[in-house]
Amino acid sequence: MASVLYAWGRWAVRRRGAVVAGWLVVLAVVGGLGLAMAGPVSKEFPVPGIESQRAQDLLEEKMPEASGGTVRIVVAAPEGATLDTGAARAALGRSLGEAAHVPGVVYVADPFEARTVSADHRIAFADVQFREAAQQVPETSTKALTAAMAAARDAGLRVEYGGSAMEPDTEVGGPAEIIGVVIAFAVLAVALGSLVAAGLPLLTALVGVGIGVLGVQLAANAVDMTDTATVLALMIGLAVGIDYALFIIARHREQLQDPGTDVEESAARATATAGSAVVFAGATVIIALAALAVTGIPFLTVMGLAAAATVLLAVLIAVTLLPALLGLLGERLRPRARARTSPNDTWSLAWARAVTRKPLLVVLAGVVALLALALPAKDLRLGLPGNASQPAASTQHKSYDLLTEGFGPGFNATLTAVADTSRIPASDREAALGELTASLAAVPGVAHVEQPVPNADATFAAIAVVPASGPDDQATSDLVDRLRALEPGFARDGGTLYIAGSTAAAIDVSAKLADVLPLFVALIVVLALALLTLAFRSVPVPLKAVLGFLLSVSASLGATVWVFQQGHLNGLLGIPTAGPVTAFLPVLLIGVLFGLAMDYEVFLVSRMREHFQHNRDARDAVIHGVAASGRVVTAAALIMVAVFGGFVFNHDPIIKSIGFALAVGVFIDAFVVRMILVPATMALLGRRAWYLPRRLDHLLPDVDIEGAGLPRPAADRTPTGPPPGTASTSVRLPDGR
Repeated sequence: MASVLYAWGRWAVRRRGAVVAGWLVVLAVVGGLGLAMAGPVSKEFPVPGIESQRAQDLLEEKMPEASGGTVRIVVAAPEGATLDTGAARAALGRSLGEAAHVPGVVYVADPFEARTVSADHRIAFADVQFREAAQQVPETSTKALTAAMAAARDAGLRVEYGGSAMEPDTEVGGPAEIIGVVIAFAVLAVALGSLVAAGLPLLTALVGVGIGVLGVQLAANAVDMTDTATVLALMIGLAVGIDYALFIIARHREQLQDPGTDVEESAARATATAGSAVVFAGATVIIALAALAVTGIPFLTVMGLAAAATVLLAVLIAVTLLPALLGLLGERLRPRARARTSPNDTWSLAWARAVTRKPLLVVLAGVVALLALALPAKDLRLGLPGNASQPAASTQHKSYDLLTEGFGPGFNATLTAVADTSRIPASDREAALGELTASLAAVPGVAHVEQPVPNADATFAAIAVVPASGPDDQATSDLVDRLRALEPGFARDGGTLYIAGSTAAAIDVSAKLADVLPLFVALIVVLALALLTLAFRSVPVPLKAVLGFLLSVSASLGATVWVFQQGHLNGLLGIPTAGPVTAFLPVLLIGVLFGLAMDYEVFLVSRMREHFQHNRDARDAVIHGVAASGRVVTAAALIMVAVFGGFVFNHDPIIKSIGFALAVGVFIDAFVVRMILVPATMALLGRRAWYLPRRLDHLLPDVDIEGAGLPRPAADRTPTGPPPGTASTSVRLPDGR
């Protein structure tokens, strides 16, 4: 691998003008097409095969008139007033009359005729049905609908909006995300000791993210895409793009500390050595993200593949565009004499000695701390965010609060009992639906059951069931199970019963993910063992890496439950209300964090292995490895934490939870597992850490990701690394170590 990348890097430096121009053309073409022909994205998370999805599909098939997007207009009179007074009722009627003329609207309910007025007559709602599906309702129509309610607002009524067609758009690029990038630049400037060098990773990462995200938007024309997929691609592409460029630039500047080193030779060797580790680490992330396909859930598969494509672009840019830019900048990247540091005068050396002085105590303390962080994960509940999770100042959250105040907590958790009566004799269908309605109303936990609404040929009916508890309450989940238990009795009459609704969908999605999670985790663990065994030619090192990764995931999930589900730090992080964790977050966290954790494992342990091969002193190899790579690993982790942390303050509840889980997960994995537990464990194991059965040693191919097979540079013919033919994986820093 190193030899190929060496030739590739030298070619990129020599053809730097053409390489830079080529990438700019790709950015212009893909970016232009992505902006001009961006495909539609959805906020829905369909999962084929689950009961709630089958019910939803049947509703769209049998009752197409009800399958369009809806807006629920919630109106409230001032305190002490009511909606049934002449002026208020007349103003509301005028507004709803104007709403009926908004383009695309096919039906507007009258709250007084539909009896959707609260008992105290202060709060009411009117459902507005659109012809188009929710994601296809144009923004001009929703704005026109908002304007149509002017008469009601002028009469002193409070008007808020909810419904599928009023879901807020997911936006990025706010102050928090920008601050995250600024922090990343500051970390780069300190780590590399040069503002020019610090700007390069940001530049190349933005090129990769621009091509990747706009390409994903273009691909949305061909595949169903959620808006979360594009944000995840941006989040991961930006983080790994910066980190991968950092590793290569750090090696390049370290080599340029030798005044006799040629720029072209240094760029080629940095691409061959650090670039090999980047390719290896990037391939791990790509495989982990692509492995989300084993869940069998389409939106997760697309999400994983979109992010994997962006990571692939980050790797390609790191080993092509970056060497070309290194050649263009030439001598401007050579460190000045005062910037060069002694290899023994570093904080990372002191840190390495500290954590290996009493390794057993360090390991025990670290494991106990991580298990304590993971403890809240035992209460993990999964769900899908609703309007209660939207920002408190948003109209969606305000409409949720008004409906709860006027109609009770269970109104926002309304379930739909979908009854297929096509196999019941026509003369018996009405009686069968009547019995079903009575049975639904008798189930403990049901507050109210509406009358059945049949389709045109009376072979299908939908029945609204209002729970007594809220959408995020465990009692509502238990109610869904009790309602579904009525299906065998209805089936004896010849019918089929499904229970749908947001709470039912959350239960079904969680159950589906719980079924595939063991397979996914097993795949990730086997993948980690295989790749790390191949890279480090050791059995204990991969086992230790996998155990550390599992601790990182558990601790990150525990922290996520503690904050988002149990409600701690809600005010600080702008979380409007506590609730279940997003259903697909655990599997997404496992896939993404696995790839990122293996990055740090490769860059840290590779230097330990290189030194061990050279002097065969296991403890000294651990200290040397941490001292040599601690600075760049710390910088890379801080950059990822800053980038992911910026998304914690995004208004979208899904993006917020993903950003938090990844930021905490990376922080724990880099600073607790890799920088504390790994060196302490390696010190405990000693020479046993590098054990590999002789038979397996002969079977494994020798993967040269360090460049041991490359010719020595002309400026340094004295061997300083492992002997030729010995596998080595190391990452050098710009401080001369």
